[in-house]
Amino acid sequence: MHTRTYLTVRYAETDRMGIAHHSNYPIWYEAGRTDYIKSFGISYSDIENAGILFPVTNLSCHFERPAQYEDNIVVRTWAIELKAAHIQFTYTVKKINEDGSQTELGYGTTEHGILDSKTFRPVSLKKRMPELYEKIKATF
Repeated sequence: MHTRTYLTVRYAETDRMGIAHHSNYPIWYEAGRTDYIKSFGISYSDIENAGILFPVTNLSCHFERPAQYEDNIVVRTWAIELKAAHIQFTYTVKKINEDGSQTELGYGTTEHGILDSKTFRPVSLKKRMPELYEKIKATF
């Protein structure tokens, strides 16, 4: 299962040439990840209020074509690995062309630890939030 997050490249995200700066991709990934989690009927805030944090431990971005000012883009997000205290997401970023077709602009992954918000020690999502764990696991 994956989610689609639709965004428009804003002027503030571009350089002098109207090209989206590479530093925006992790922000777009976060928007996609937030929508992915919401698709399970829970928000990141709910997870944090339950005492769990998902800090980024690794990030990769691969760029194929530039995104430009006012491009309509879609970020496709899905989880590809889930262990008790670790989750990995993958993303594709595509431009939505005028004719409705899509052109891939780039792709990437993020890896996250699953930590207790008070101790910052690894915690088992399977034990702390078994319903969420099972819902995500069922998508593989």
